Amino acid sequence: MAYLDLPMHRLHYRIDGDQGGNTPWLLFCNSLGTDLTMWDAQVADLSPHYRVLRYDRRGHGRSSAPPPPYTIADLGSDVVSLLDALEIERTHFCGLSIGGLTGQWLGIHAGKRLDRIVVCATAARIGTPESWAARIDSVRADGLSPLRAATAERWFSAEFAANHPKAVDRVLEGFGATSVDGYIGGCTALAGADLRGDIAEIANPLLAISGDADPVCPPSDLEAIAARVQRGRHVSLPGRHIVNVESASAFNAALLDFLQP
Repeated sequence: MAYLDLPMHRLHYRIDGDQGGNTPWLLFCNSLGTDLTMWDAQVADLSPHYRVLRYDRRGHGRSSAPPPPYTIADLGSDVVSLLDALEIERTHFCGLSIGGLTGQWLGIHAGKRLDRIVVCATAARIGTPESWAARIDSVRADGLSPLRAATAERWFSAEFAANHPKAVDRVLEGFGATSVDGYIGGCTALAGADLRGDIAEIANPLLAISGDADPVCPPSDLEAIAARVQRGRHVSLPGRHIVNVESASAFNAALLDFLQP
């Protein structure tokens, strides 16, 4: 296991794929309440073409949790620190939900470090400060366990959950293992993140991928991102919020098509 030690916390990361010097990088950024294993279904198809870098966001997976609150700038700066430490000048980027917001922040503030950007099941603003404050109060009082059932319903369609229970359980195990501080920190970052007025600055080619039945970030949110950035397009795939797992084959094909024009 590989770690990057930062002043307030450490980040766990993993690299898969061809380590040749000319092989382009592809960085994956996970959603709130998951760890880097949420991208397992992408690694087999993408690692023959890219050096695939995954990491656990602060407070998630094997990364440590500095005390909240966090901001979206904190999460974006963690990515820049990881790229600096690994001497990666530029990388493709793919992030889902809060990972997609992190990608938008990077496109605005560190676009020269990125090549092509893929944002999935996300929005330029997710939820409201009030909704995230209520979530924080709930988690502080009762932890994450009471949220598991509702989270599963938001993340996966009933049909997928019935036909692929092991895949769903693997993702939800990561949810249950997330630290309370890390989850609350992610909620505070989401509560304060509103990039709607800034994403027009993103000049990188950008693909927005929605789940066609996502109740968290519906296709209209991804359409709006694609319309507002300078070089965006949108594709919708079958599934709910964790669309990279529910429609893994189509998702991987969309990534390869976009990243290898």
